[in-house]
Amino acid sequence: MSNARVKTAIGIAAGTAALLSACGEAPPMKGAQLGFRGTGLQQVSNPRLEAALRPDNLIPATPYALDPDTGGERASHAYQNVQVLGDLSTDSFNHLMASITQWVAPPAQGCNYCHNPENMASDAIYTKVVARKMLQMTRNINANWTSHVQQVGVTCYTCHRGNAVPKYVWNEDPDVVRNAGQLRGNSRGIARAGQASVKFASLPYDPFTPYLLGSYPIRVQSKVPDGGPEVPIKATEATYGLMMHMAGSLGVNCDYCHNSRAWSDWSQSRPQRVTAWYGIRMVRNINNVYINKVAYAMPANRKGPLGDPYKVNCNTCHQGVNKPLYGVSMRKEHPQLWGPVTADTSHQMAPGVPAAAVPTPTGAAPKVAAVTAPAKAATAAATPQANGKTASAQGAVPAG
Repeated sequence: MSNARVKTAIGIAAGTAALLSACGEAPPMKGAQLGFRGTGLQQVSNPRLEAALRPDNLIPATPYALDPDTGGERASHAYQNVQVLGDLSTDSFNHLMASITQWVAPPAQGCNYCHNPENMASDAIYTKVVARKMLQMTRNINANWTSHVQQVGVTCYTCHRGNAVPKYVWNEDPDVVRNAGQLRGNSRGIARAGQASVKFASLPYDPFTPYLLGSYPIRVQSKVPDGGPEVPIKATEATYGLMMHMAGSLGVNCDYCHNSRAWSDWSQSRPQRVTAWYGIRMVRNINNVYINKVAYAMPANRKGPLGDPYKVNCNTCHQGVNKPLYGVSMRKEHPQLWGPVTADTSHQMAPGVPAAAVPTPTGAAPKVAAVTAPAKAATAAATPQANGKTASAQGAVPAG
């Protein structure tokens, strides 16, 4: 072989190696068949990425063993200004406070991250006000959103993982809001290179404002180009952006929920699609009913460029695995977070989900037979109002 050909072969090999290394998904990969052969229901994963995720998805040790509650004085009587956890015994209350210190507070501050050491009952430190709201939220999720979290439930650690602010949060996009109604300089959240929110795909990069804060209907298929009673075709790319976020957050393929032979057909989808449907609505509930409602107490350094608080999405809890913390429940060690809670009146149905796909009280999803839409009144009740700062949910969808 001539020197020129050798150099060419070496150049091609080097270029190929560089291309593969840049992709970050070098073989060998791992595949698992989920459904019948020929349906394309197969999950593909990278063993090296899975190994890297494992240390961050393990359950932490408790500060100390908690003895069973055999009665005794309640926290609401022993301490002042206990508004959420007053039903707990003093031992159980103190155990949870020690756990939260490990889960959330910076080690250098400990209890003082939320409490004034001179007056533990004081609400002067904003983190205590926020923590109280988050405790209400956690109990609400464990009581009223079992359609998504099942009996595994959540704790503060599910999101925080030792960080004062969860690692994966989001804010409203200044470009989308600042240039709303303009043509020049108005990206409207449309494709921009290097956006991790949609796994670096060429898709609208803000799927969170319309779908996880607002309640813009999620549809991929439509019969109308724009306007009308259905969701317009222009929303398709924005929907794909949300789906890319969900798949990346869970570390799965699209057919983890969908049947690739009939993407939109609920009767041919996997039960996980129902779980995801409830998860989207649970995240909206968290962002609107809990996080936004406590924004008044947060300082500027805990807010985004538009002054909105950090909000959650699918990755906040899942962090790369299909079940947060591999589906291991912390309820046995921390039963305090499964206590009394006010009924969640915002847990409403919305158009587009098959009535037969609603899980039973045990969490199982029966076989889907037909698609039906609930009454319009329930839909209206489930739609949050625009906050005046961001365009309405519909307006926040990229114009495509």
